Amino acid sequence: MAARAGIVVLISGRGSNLQAIIDAVNSGRLPAEIRAVIGNEPGAPGLARARTAGIPTHTIDHRDFATREQFDQALMRSIDAYHPRVVVLAGFMRILSNAFIDHYAGRLLNIHPSLLPAFPGLNTHARALQSGASHHGASVHFVTHEVDGGPVIIQAAVPVLPDDAPETLAERVLMEEHRIYPKAIGWFLAGRLSVENGRVLLDGQQRPEQGLQRDGPEPLP
Repeated sequence: MAARAGIVVLISGRGSNLQAIIDAVNSGRLPAEIRAVIGNEPGAPGLARARTAGIPTHTIDHRDFATREQFDQALMRSIDAYHPRVVVLAGFMRILSNAFIDHYAGRLLNIHPSLLPAFPGLNTHARALQSGASHHGASVHFVTHEVDGGPVIIQAAVPVLPDDAPETLAERVLMEEHRIYPKAIGWFLAGRLSVENGRVLLDGQQRPEQGLQRDGPEPLP
């Protein structure tokens, strides 16, 4: 039996998207193997989630390094020991160096809590409310040198309700994150994604614009 494609997940916090990926793998919806979870925060709850699931974990504390480049080099060494097909950022709260991004070019994925290109960076839910946006959501994208600026693979949107606070909006967006991230990883591992002129194609075709409505349950490949 052929070995399943390997994933390494990078986290900084609670690891709820990591849990969604673990659940997708365990249910058979995502035919892959999470080979390691690496965190930069020693007490990150996501590391405990990984250990509970029997996944190897490593902590590489960025505070132990004099420069971002030294931290990234240590991170690359740890990742490469597992020979992953894809590296998945799941709430990894460090800006990565260009050398790191280039090393994993085309196989480094991130999820961001907004409908990119709207609201790159932090505090997206509060910013969406302040802007008066009617919809907000999440985007899975390839990582490039521009922060939160890489080609978008999939998006999902939720309506902004009149009584929303950042916390209630974040909760609804997070449910969509958990749904679309395993799906995007599955597409990547199945070889179904390509990028032409900065746009992501699925099975060689431009996907319709997403985000104005929930695109419904769809089985992973």
